[in-house]
Order: sequence, then C-alpha cells, then structure tokens
Amino acid sequence: MNVFAIRHGETAWSLSGRHTGTTDIPLTDHGRRVAERLRPVLARNFSGRALCSPMQRARETCELAGFGQNMVIDPDLAEWNYGEYEGKTPEEIHKVKPGWLIFRDGCPGGETPEQVGARVDRVIARTRAFGYDIFVVRARTCAARVRGALDRAARGCRPALSLGHRHAVRPELLR
Repeated sequence: MNVFAIRHGETAWSLSGRHTGTTDIPLTDHGRRVAERLRPVLARNFSGRALCSPMQRARETCELAGFGQNMVIDPDLAEWNYGEYEGKTPEEIHKVKPGWLIFRDGCPGGETPEQVGARVDRVIARTRAFGYDIFVVRARTCAARVRGALDRAARGCRPALSLGHRHAVRPELLR
C-alpha cells in the first residue's frame, strides 16, 4: 500500500501567511495551475481512493489533480480550527501570546493539539483498513502528524507534496 499525502494548493490566505482553518476559501489561479500539474504525476504513481478534506480548497485540488471521481470527503481531514486566531498571521498572534506554538498551545475558541491528533488517528485507522493506495488531500497544519503516522501505518509512503505558497512541489516529482 502506498499513501500520498498532499496539501491543497495556494489560497489568498496561505499566500499572505494567514492561518486558514474553518474559513472556506478557494484556490488562487496559481494554486489551480499547480494542482493541475499533479495530474500526470499521480496518474503514473497512484490508483486508489482519494480521501479529502471537506474544504473547497482541498476538494478543488483533488479534482484538478484528476481524482475527483475517486474522492471521498473525510471531515477528519479538515484544517485545524483556529478559533480566535482564524485569519491572523503568526506575527499578530505572537503580539497577543508571545511564544505561541500551535502544536503545544492550540487555539482559544478552537481546537487543542489533542483534538486534532484524535482526528488524524481516525484517518490513519481508516487508511489501514483500505489495504490499497490512498491519496490524502489535507491542509497544512496536520502535515507533520499525518505524514509521520501514515509512514508508520503504510508499508510505503510517498513524499508529501505541498502545493501552498511556502512549500514547493519537488521538481523531480513533476516530470
């Protein structure tokens, strides 16, 4: 079994460094173009189910990458609920809460790291049950936990592809 963990494409908020959780914003034109570039890569390397966050940015990435017909919306893959920090940049948050780390502190009025971890653990349990290739489109904040856990859960784990502004797709994967 192979697991592909892919971040959604660029949005206006990812471009500006704003935390985007429950705000359902679309991809930018650039984000759409990059997502479309995944189509030949995934066509060569993937045949299976596509688990996808319910957010439109993730659904659109999945569709543009050519896997809309295999898409299964999984609410547990939604972005971290940032609560009071939704739409704020890290700099704005650190003015109010110096030293804030999402993986330690969570978000007031939003989710704790333990709550996000429980969601990711449920996704991992479902991927183990499938027994065939899985394509996961998710948002950035859960990336480290998802990738590490999927690596342990699957016999093999392809490198994660991140389509957001600050994370480039490795060029060799787009050949």
